[in-house]
Amino acid sequence: MFIKVVFKKGKSTGEFSCQYRLCESYRLGNSVKHETLLHLGNLSSLPLPEQKKALGIRINELAKQSRTGIKSLFVPEESVESLAQSFYAQLKEKQKVETSVKHIERIDMDSVHLEDFREVGAEWLCHQALTQLGIGDFLIREGWEEQDVQLALTHIISRAVYPASELRTSHWIRDNSAVCELTGYPIEKMTKDKLYDTSLDLYRVKDNLEKYLSKQTNTLFDLEDRVIIFDLTNTYFEGSMLDSDLAKFGRSKEKRNDARLIVLALVVNAEGFLKHSQIFEGNIADCATLPKIIDELSARTSAHKRNPTLVFDAGIAVEENFDILKQKGFKYICVSRSGQQDYTVDANRPAVEVKDNKGQSILLRKAIVEGSTDNWLEVYSPAKANKETAMGSNASKRFEQGLEEVKLGISKKGGTKKQEKVWERIGRLKERYSSIHRKYKITLETNDKGVVTKVSWEKVEKQSKDGYYLLRTNLDETDEAAQWEIYNTIREIEATFRVLKTDLDLRPIYHKTDEASMAHLHLGLLAYWVVNTIRHQLKQKGINSQWKEIVRVMNTQKIGTTKMENEDEQKIIIRRCTELTVAVKQIYEVLKYKQKPYCQKKFVVPPDKIKNHETIDNKGFRSG
Repeated sequence: MFIKVVFKKGKSTGEFSCQYRLCESYRLGNSVKHETLLHLGNLSSLPLPEQKKALGIRINELAKQSRTGIKSLFVPEESVESLAQSFYAQLKEKQKVETSVKHIERIDMDSVHLEDFREVGAEWLCHQALTQLGIGDFLIREGWEEQDVQLALTHIISRAVYPASELRTSHWIRDNSAVCELTGYPIEKMTKDKLYDTSLDLYRVKDNLEKYLSKQTNTLFDLEDRVIIFDLTNTYFEGSMLDSDLAKFGRSKEKRNDARLIVLALVVNAEGFLKHSQIFEGNIADCATLPKIIDELSARTSAHKRNPTLVFDAGIAVEENFDILKQKGFKYICVSRSGQQDYTVDANRPAVEVKDNKGQSILLRKAIVEGSTDNWLEVYSPAKANKETAMGSNASKRFEQGLEEVKLGISKKGGTKKQEKVWERIGRLKERYSSIHRKYKITLETNDKGVVTKVSWEKVEKQSKDGYYLLRTNLDETDEAAQWEIYNTIREIEATFRVLKTDLDLRPIYHKTDEASMAHLHLGLLAYWVVNTIRHQLKQKGINSQWKEIVRVMNTQKIGTTKMENEDEQKIIIRRCTELTVAVKQIYEVLKYKQKPYCQKKFVVPPDKIKNHETIDNKGFRSG
């Protein structure tokens, strides 16, 4: 413990004054934080700096004495000693100091009972990650009131640990979680409407908060953002959303073509931290989103003499986007669209073998595309080839079964025989198997009445391209393995979407307005900041568990209250955390987080007031 001086400006006078605090330092990640234990005021009774220093030393001596029972041989002057004793008594009352001296009570065992047990492990983990990110400090600088900040932090932690609707979240906070004990928000004030409102308030500071968190994570973890990844996903609405400007029918990645969609575009760095996010209409084409956010990329990444390398998927790889990136001075690498077939392999350069994240072999060869100034790389994955071959084989069987049904229809009574109707059936079949029907040549024979008499087909064998794809880049000539390594960072944004959709329950959306829907998505992204801050540090130490598994492990740490009576009929109330399991302790140690929010809170309540006609000696006696 140490005494820290803080300068405060008076609201009325505008003058600065010295205020003193008793603080304790602790390590959080790679930084050292200070926790205020007690406000000491201006210490006007101790005018000399030596006296203030002696006060801090004496408080530490009293704390050590309570733990070990060993008294100090030296006692300071009376003014210092009286203040030290007073402040130390306040520390003990607020349970801010630990004592190892045994305190033995005679307890009525029949009076012992446990109550109010709540989950605290995952919440305490997220709370310390939020402190590490400094989101609370940012909101205070934005002019938020302290209780509003507490509510916002409560909602972000709840979304990370228990992603649910505002109604279910409010029930969980009141009945199951100790999150309000950590953030300080009064649990009796918790309602679904307040959670809903704080989501909207957080969305109103979205841009500034994203920029702050982007720079904060780069500073915390010494990141440089040399490679950033851009991709999109969509989520659907459970509701008509007829009056929405954003919700549109489009191509759903969840195959929910009956529901309106909204598109979420994300830019992340190679470590999975968000750099920028934007929400688009549900029917926007993937390739049309890049020009709308390209100007934001430099502002959201670390300062470099050159722009970072942008990695993206085939859906965005159109010539107009390449031209824009070149004009803005961006380097890029992406997978080429499947239509790119006209290329040759550089026979003068041997194939380079690398391994993917599963240890499977991948062959890389320099490719040449006539008329292109970019560098191209042919990638062949035997595992991908086997998978695509198996998928193609199954699709071919189902396509041929469909043709057999068409053929059967022309021979049975009441079946489809008219030529135009038969072609309609074949057309629907081709639409269903769009990647397969090109391998078949289908022939119809008809009579003079336009009735189909025979359906035949043959499979046209072409050189298989299963397992092959092309990478395109304007990076300077580098070796094939380095290009592959840069492109392979796209797996990070796939992991980001998996966490958002699966672990943080970002889909579907049940809100009825555009503003509420965007606030819902933004809250999920804030929870993802917390999740990735924790998982990034764990992965650095070899712990690669999924977020749901981390929450499950941390939920074994709980907090509860024990109530009992001693021989003097005093009620003793103790609130403390359960002991840590090995797995929970390992997570805290790797992250260098504090293992418990507090050691123990103890209250001793005197016996009830003695009733009329009773004395201390005859308590409980009743006259006839």
